[in-house]
Amino acid sequence: MPELTYRNALRAALTEEMARDESVVLLGEDIGVYGGTHLITQGLLDRFGAKRVIDTPIAEGGFTGAAIGMAMLGLRPVVEMMTWNFSFLASDQIIQNAAKLRYFSGGQVGVPIVIRGPNGGGVQLSAQHTHSLENLYGHFPGLKVVSPVTPYDVKGMMLTAIRDPDPVIFLEAGALYGTKGEVPEEEYTVPFGKARVAREGKDVTLISYGRQVNLLLRVAERLATEEDVQAEVIDLRSIRPFDEETIVASVKKTNRAVAVQEQWRFFGVASEVAAVIQERAFDYLDAPVERVSGAEVPAPYARNLEEAAFPSEQQVIDAAHRVLYREG
Repeated sequence: MPELTYRNALRAALTEEMARDESVVLLGEDIGVYGGTHLITQGLLDRFGAKRVIDTPIAEGGFTGAAIGMAMLGLRPVVEMMTWNFSFLASDQIIQNAAKLRYFSGGQVGVPIVIRGPNGGGVQLSAQHTHSLENLYGHFPGLKVVSPVTPYDVKGMMLTAIRDPDPVIFLEAGALYGTKGEVPEEEYTVPFGKARVAREGKDVTLISYGRQVNLLLRVAERLATEEDVQAEVIDLRSIRPFDEETIVASVKKTNRAVAVQEQWRFFGVASEVAAVIQERAFDYLDAPVERVSGAEVPAPYARNLEEAAFPSEQQVIDAAHRVLYREG
């Protein structure tokens, strides 16, 4: 299988779907002539033209609202947020309109829109450009929210997202754009609502999504080689719909769990993971569920401070030790 970067896997998905379906159009700031701030759309303007690759003004509320109207009328727009914190300016359109129009219309009006862009930290963009918004958008019925980590998944889930009849919040990690992985040349899709067992194990379950999955895989390798602890790593991939079954099945096997998120601790995805385990696998637990999260501060700019503000390998190892009663 050929290897692609995360960035190129995204571009491949957009290219293939635009070639297959003429209703797919792209909107966003600098996505055309410039090729996108993160070069995801590089070359697409030349191939598909200005009617399908639309450079927008710096007005997220305006072009997101326009894209929702396009979707209502039969197009399949893919909107780029240069960074997901800019979506705050479009949150009324996303939450009040895109998420609710199918319900408002009794199922008569769909909004097949994808809103995509980089989410989370790790690239030194400081406090106003570094937010993890999966818990915000995952809260609202009517939106589907996904956060793939591998190039394989990012391509397959983007194809699923574009073909979905409802709005999809597609959260990419800017820190992953240059990472590589195997991606088939033939067409494939990855379903929403199905987590991935990224590593099999029997002693403790480590659960996350997005770029933190790579952190968990490094932790699992360290635990295995240094302590003979076999950690199972669950990559959620999809925040809404949420795969409870894979989490519960893993915890029933390992009897211990650590949930990890990049976002701040309170009211986050890790809290939801812990709640599901408590509700559905409580009798199988040999220790309380541990959570590891970002620090309760706006994201710093300085590299050393940014690294300190997000989960570390040692924090996850310490949490695993606590559920394994290996402290000290």
